[in-house]
Amino acid sequence: MNLNILTKKTGVTLIELLIVLVLSSILVAALYRTFVDQQKTYAVQEQVVDMQQSVRVGIDQMTREIRIAGYGGDILASFGNVNGFTNIITPGNNSNNIGKNDDSITIMIADEAAKLTATAAQGSSQLNVTTAADFNSDKKKYLCLNGENNYLVQSVSGNTITLTTPLSEGHRIDEPVLLIKAVTYKLMWDTTDPTMPVLVKNDNTGNGDQVNADNIEDLQFRYTLSDGTVTDSPANPENIRVISVTIKARTEMTDPQLSGDGHRRRELTSMIKVRNLGL
Repeated sequence: MNLNILTKKTGVTLIELLIVLVLSSILVAALYRTFVDQQKTYAVQEQVVDMQQSVRVGIDQMTREIRIAGYGGDILASFGNVNGFTNIITPGNNSNNIGKNDDSITIMIADEAAKLTATAAQGSSQLNVTTAADFNSDKKKYLCLNGENNYLVQSVSGNTITLTTPLSEGHRIDEPVLLIKAVTYKLMWDTTDPTMPVLVKNDNTGNGDQVNADNIEDLQFRYTLSDGTVTDSPANPENIRVISVTIKARTEMTDPQLSGDGHRRRELTSMIKVRNLGL
C-alpha cells in the first residue's frame, strides 16, 4: 500500500525578512542615538568638572597670595621699589589683555626660597643657605629674614649669599630665607592656542608668564578702602583694605545643544582682607 504523506514546508518570505530588517535597523539606530547622547552628556559633564576645577585653582592661589601682600616688614622703606613696582598692591583696571575689560593686579609678597644652614651672626654680611638659586640675578635681589628684616643681595657664590649691608641682628640655623617679589596676575591668550584665554602669573623676575589656569575669560577686581569706599581704581593703593576678586571660566569645547556661543560658564567671587596693610 502506497501512502502519500503530504508535508508542508515553512519558511520566511522575502516580505517578512524585509520587515525584520527594517525593525532591526530602527532598534539599532535608537540604541546608537542613545549611546551618542550619553557620550555627549558625559563629555559635557567632564568639561564642566574641568572648568570648575580650573576656576577654583585660579582663585585659590590668588586669594592666598593677595591675603599676605606686604608681608616682609616695611618693604618699600627698605627697597624703594621691587623690580620697578612702588606699591604693595598695584591695581590694573581694564588692562584689556584679551580685549574684554579684564583687570590685572600686582602684589608684593615674601616667598620662602631657602633656609639658613648655619647661624648668621649680627654684623655679618654672608648667609649660608640650602640653595641660593632664587637669588642669582638682579631681579632676585630682595631678601627678607624673620619676615621683617630686609636686605639687598650683592652677590651669590654657590650656596653663599653676600648682602650689601651687614645683618642688624643674628639669625639661627633653619630660619627661612624669603625672596621678595612683585607678582602679577592677569589674563592672556594662550601662546599655543590664540582662541583660549588663560590666567597667568608673572613673578617679574625674568621667568615670564606662567599659565595658572586654563579657559579663564574674565578677571575683575574691586577695592574697599580704609574709609569704606568701593572702587575699581583706587587713587592711593595704600588705602586698600579688602579686595573682591571675580573670575569667570568657560568650557574648552562647545555644547551643540546650548544656545549662544555654546560655552558653559562658571563664575566665582572671593572677598579678601589684606592683612598687612593699615596695621
